[in-house]
Amino acid sequence: MEVHQIIRKLLVTEKSTVARDESNKYCFEVDRKANKVEIGKAVEKLFKVKVTDVRVMHVLGKKKRMGRIMGQKSSWKKAIVTLAAGNRIEIIEGV
Repeated sequence: MEVHQIIRKLLVTEKSTVARDESNKYCFEVDRKANKVEIGKAVEKLFKVKVTDVRVMHVLGKKKRMGRIMGQKSSWKKAIVTLAAGNRIEIIEGV
């Protein structure tokens, strides 16, 4: 897989911002077929940083109702990437 196919988008939430500031962890939405090794290499190649740890979790889609019809949002995969000390992703720092 290509790097841009593995890393879909950066997750910017209150919890991810606190983790980024306190323990140098960044959260990404990633491709559901990607594994930890592919995710780590993709982040290193895309942002030119050193990755020390990758944690992955599956997020189930929530059930939603439109009138009488019940639907469900798509499930997705989330990765929490820990960078080595002294490494930062500069693009994200202003967000």
